[in-house]
Amino acid sequence: MAFMVVVVLDNVDQCMPLLDAWEAAGARGVTILESSGIGRMRRMHMRDDLPLMPSLQRILKAEEHRHRTLFSVVETEEEAQRLVEAAERVVGDFSRPDTGLLFVVPLWQVRGLHKRA
Repeated sequence: MAFMVVVVLDNVDQCMPLLDAWEAAGARGVTILESSGIGRMRRMHMRDDLPLMPSLQRILKAEEHRHRTLFSVVETEEEAQRLVEAAERVVGDFSRPDTGLLFVVPLWQVRGLHKRA
């Protein structure tokens, strides 16, 4: 049975280190999506402190309110566990606030998963 390992990173600066760690742990491919959670979106759209005509400099300095969602499909439970352990080495304890979310999903069928040459 194949597995999909998914990590939603709160800290976008951890994206490249996580990609490197997953590659070293044997991931054959990783898909990266820019994502945002409902809580951050609500907080971002409810701001009342923006001036009517904000300056371009202020807009460009605005904090990024997005996450990175990474996922990889692997063939075995052992491979999935290696990716989980690699993610924990990079991110730390996912039970801490503002770290992200990690989950593993068993996949009933997979098409197009190719071995590295």
